[in-house]
Amino acid sequence: MKLPDLNALPPAQRAEALATCCGASAWVAALNQQFPFATAEALYAEADRRWHHLAETDWREAFAHHPKIGDVKALKEKFASTATWAAGEQGAVRQASADTLAALVAGNEAYEQKFGYIFIVCATGKSADEMLALLQARLPHEPSQEIRIAVGEQAKITRLRLEKLLA
Repeated sequence: MKLPDLNALPPAQRAEALATCCGASAWVAALNQQFPFATAEALYAEADRRWHHLAETDWREAFAHHPKIGDVKALKEKFASTATWAAGEQGAVRQASADTLAALVAGNEAYEQKFGYIFIVCATGKSADEMLALLQARLPHEPSQEIRIAVGEQAKITRLRLEKLLA
């Protein structure tokens, strides 16, 4: 769809479309109230501004709407509405070695145990080995540092998904 189409949607339908880009209900509601937008850039800027002004609970809600890196089963089952986008974003995982996949599973578990949410990374264009290296590099972070990094990664994912929505 194009921006004029998104602008013209009834608010409930537009909220559904926005929710495919970011799973934070507060973000969806706040952004949805700002329509219509004159340009895609204005939409992207407001989406980013709204995202960075949410509470940590909202950020965590958005994180929970993502499958773990490499979790193909979750992509198909729990995340059906965004599975195509997530599968494309994580496409390089399909070529990963068994060792890399096992390390991703172990790393995801350690990350979730430490931080209380799944490892969030903008996976587009990254190999499984690159994502594993990022996961391992971020594990030693303090929670206050890591949440900011995860928020930034989610912002990148949301922007890409908004662009796909308007493609």
